[in-house]
Formats: sequence, structure tokens, C-alpha cells
Amino acid sequence: MIKRIIFWLNNSRLFSLPMTLMSWLVVFLYALKCGGDVINGVVALVGISFAHLATNLFDDYVDYKKLSVCGFEGAPESKCSYIRSGESCVQELLAVVVAFLFIAAICGIFLTLRCGIIVPLLAAAGGLIVLLYPFLSSRGLSEFAVGTAFGPLLFEGVYFVMCGEFSGFVLLLSFAVVIFTVILLYVHTLLDYDGDEAACKMTFCRRFGSKSRALKFLSVLFFIGYFLSAVIVFLSKNYYFLLTLLTVPYAVQLYGAIYSYNIDKYSLPKLSFFNFPMEKTNIPAFHQRLFLARNLMIYFSFFAALAIVLSD
Repeated sequence: MIKRIIFWLNNSRLFSLPMTLMSWLVVFLYALKCGGDVINGVVALVGISFAHLATNLFDDYVDYKKLSVCGFEGAPESKCSYIRSGESCVQELLAVVVAFLFIAAICGIFLTLRCGIIVPLLAAAGGLIVLLYPFLSSRGLSEFAVGTAFGPLLFEGVYFVMCGEFSGFVLLLSFAVVIFTVILLYVHTLLDYDGDEAACKMTFCRRFGSKSRALKFLSVLFFIGYFLSAVIVFLSKNYYFLLTLLTVPYAVQLYGAIYSYNIDKYSLPKLSFFNFPMEKTNIPAFHQRLFLARNLMIYFSFFAALAIVLSD
């Protein structure tokens, strides 16, 4: 049983969970500064995490169905590998999705009893995104879905269950942090450009018509993220938030790593001591870039959280 649980946690891309944890940490600490309820905040984290993992698995289900029609030729071996290899089946995959959503629902019921009818409305909005994610993803709008779920919905939802109200500043903070979560997803689809093309999957990246043009848009996302950081500093007068600018060299490194990957999929980026934990491991070229994007999101969120802790 334990091995099967670990099997499904790995297949649900547990490595992506830091994007949930770090986003939650930023708003959790801000809510604590405002006298928020700790228990409600922790329960919200559990619910959001399992909803996130369920969405990842449901996306695999949709990809597998499309590959079954379009053919598996040209698709990376890693895509839906646990189903293609016979280690699992579509029925078990859907059962795990339901189990994860059930856990998320229990957390939602607990918070509803403590915080009122607004909680199920927020949960319904999140559930709608989960259900519509394959539809949005197939039309190149997965970044929009993730940006909404992990930005305004997550931040305002956690702040509400902890403090009993919504906040304009929390909304702005959510935009600044979630852009780096969107970057993580965007990098993933950019790296998987050829595989998505083989799977007949239209992503936002593919709408640019080529990987080189899609890469250029990555720099636009970087600009938006750091611009929003500057706006937060200007409005809040919290100059500790300037610590987030320490991630700029990391963003430059990530851009260069994606550029080299577009030229040669087997090339390895130059790594430094701050590229934990890759500098001493043999992680494949694809995942090295993906982990760089994940770590950028972690670093940015960490400095944002630190700025909140250090503020008056």
C-alpha cells in the first residue's frame, strides 16, 4: 500500500508541489501578520495541495486519450509512461483523481463549518477550474487557468479563511507571486513543445508558431513579474520586497538554459551551488531546465515571504 501511494504521488508530479506550498506560505505569513487563524490556514494548504495533484493526474488522463487517437509516435517516453508501460490503467488513474479530490472536499467542508458559505463558493470556483482545465489546456489557456487558481483564488481564499475578509493588497501580491508559477508551467510546455505537437495538444507556447518565438515571450513574463514587485514596493513602502530582485540572475540563467535546449535537447546547462540539488546529480537535460524554473519560483516566493516577515 505504501509503495502504491508513493507511486501515485510521484506520477502526480509531486515535484511541482512547491509551487503550491510557496504560494501558500507568502499569503499565510501575511495573514498571520494580520492576526489570521493558523488552523484554517494549514487545512487550506492540505486541500489546495490535493486539488493540485488531482489536476496534474487528470491532465495525464486527457493527454493519454489524445495520444490514443493521434498515436504515440513522436511523443516523449515520459508522457503517460506509467499507463503506457502497463504499471497502471486509466480506471485506476481516475480512481486516484477522485480520491485526491475527496480529501480536498473534506478540507473544504471543515473550513465551511468554521468560515461560512463563502468557502464552498471559492471551492466551486477551484473545482470548475479543475474540470475545465483539460478544455482550457487544449486551447492553449492552461497558463490562464493556473494563474487564476494559484494566484487570486489561492491567495484570497487562504486570506479569507484566516482573516474573514478579502484584501486588495493580497490580490496584488497574488499577481506578483503567481507570475513565477505561470513561468514554471510555461517553461514546462516550452520544453515539451515537440511532445505536445505529437499529441495534437495546443498549448500557449505552440500558438507562437515556433520555439524561438515562444522563448522570447518568456522574457515578457519575467518583465511582468519584476514590474509587479516594483509596484508592491512603491505602494506598500516595504523595501524588503526588493530582495526578490536577487532572483534576476537566476531568471537570466533559466532563459539561457531554455535557449540551449531549443538548439540541443541533450545539452546540459551550467549549474552553480545555488541550483539545488542538481549540481551533484545526473538529472536529465529536460528536468534540469524544469527544476531551474521551479527553483526560480521557490526563490522568488521565499524572498517575498522573508520581506513580509521583516516588515513592520
